[in-house]
Amino acid sequence: MVLSGPLVPGCTVCCKSSWNQLQDLCRLAKLSCPALGISKRNLYDFEVEYLCDYKKIREQEYYLVKWRGYPDSESTWEPRQNLKCVRILKQFHKDLERELLRRHHRSKPPRYLDPSLANYLVQKAKQRRALRRWEQELNAKRSHLGRITVENEVDLDGPPRAFVYINEYRVGEGITLNQVAVGCECQDCLWAPAGGCCPGASLHKFAYNDQGQVRLRAGLPIYECNSRCRCGYDCPNRVVQKGIRYDLCIFRTDDGRGWGVRTLEKIRKNSFVMEYVGEIITSEEAERRGQIYDRQGATYLFDLDYVEDVYTVDAAYYGNISHFVNHSCDPNLQVYNVFIDNLDERLPRIAFFATRTIRAGEELTFDYNMQVDPVDMESTRMDSNFGLAGLPGSPKKRVRIECKCGTESCRKYLF
Repeated sequence: MVLSGPLVPGCTVCCKSSWNQLQDLCRLAKLSCPALGISKRNLYDFEVEYLCDYKKIREQEYYLVKWRGYPDSESTWEPRQNLKCVRILKQFHKDLERELLRRHHRSKPPRYLDPSLANYLVQKAKQRRALRRWEQELNAKRSHLGRITVENEVDLDGPPRAFVYINEYRVGEGITLNQVAVGCECQDCLWAPAGGCCPGASLHKFAYNDQGQVRLRAGLPIYECNSRCRCGYDCPNRVVQKGIRYDLCIFRTDDGRGWGVRTLEKIRKNSFVMEYVGEIITSEEAERRGQIYDRQGATYLFDLDYVEDVYTVDAAYYGNISHFVNHSCDPNLQVYNVFIDNLDERLPRIAFFATRTIRAGEELTFDYNMQVDPVDMESTRMDSNFGLAGLPGSPKKRVRIECKCGTESCRKYLF
């Protein structure tokens, strides 16, 4: 919100407190404020932040309530009929039942909760609040259409402590992305491409059909229309640059693979899903960082070796939702090199496309050690023999890491 400055006419100051926090301050000070919607009628209306404990006395259920805006010492026991927070009550009992089953107890709540169980429920409630705040932060930072949700029904792990969401490459020190100088002059890039459109100008093939699905074989580069092209936003050769269009969920896996990503919508075969985004660094810097990541068991280094191994994408600290996509030896995502506003073949953008129809609720995966047989792969160069295109080298191969994908075709080790 914006607060008016009383000393300087027309001056406004941006307030760092949220609307709810300001309302809480009014209630704590017992002050009415029409601008915040606080009046004498609702001055003493309190909001439940979360439930801390439970007990049952003479068939009457009571809950220990942590009130929003008040310290833990001000928490009070309230009978169920006094509570209007239906969603919080349902979530409390869902968490309670799940934890009782995990502890091999009956699922029906006991009359009193032991301290360890009550403490777990408090930690779970705090975790949900932290994950909800993180979810809001992710959606505030995203520039793409697809929304992001966050879910952890497995353990008490909260948001990653060292991760910054970005929407496009962050260029490291000493690296320059040169902008394209020319664009196409097509009236219709798909059906009447002038000079082969942008792909033809680089002696390559048009990548998409009229539904925006990739029709090139894995390993062949994609050249999209760029910022200097005559065509508009709806051009069929603008797919990857439009960003993520599906609603996705970052969730905690229950088999020891950490965080994962599932789709909340059906994804058609050959459709664009997301880019692998991070910080572009030199291979020498990647080697240095890799020594650190080895000790952490991390695999966020992705070599950009389409033509030569000069640069690497590091998504450990800066990245998008692809940071959380797990490996599978039988993946449903395929990697493609994409060129749009930068045509330097050493610096392609890395895009994931669906290898098959992916059902809503299914986890998204790609092969960290994806290989393409160059003998079986046709050249993308039209009427030339400039050489064969290759796939990026996927997360940098450093140490022998056990694979946990669990598929029938599992290779047992990632690298």
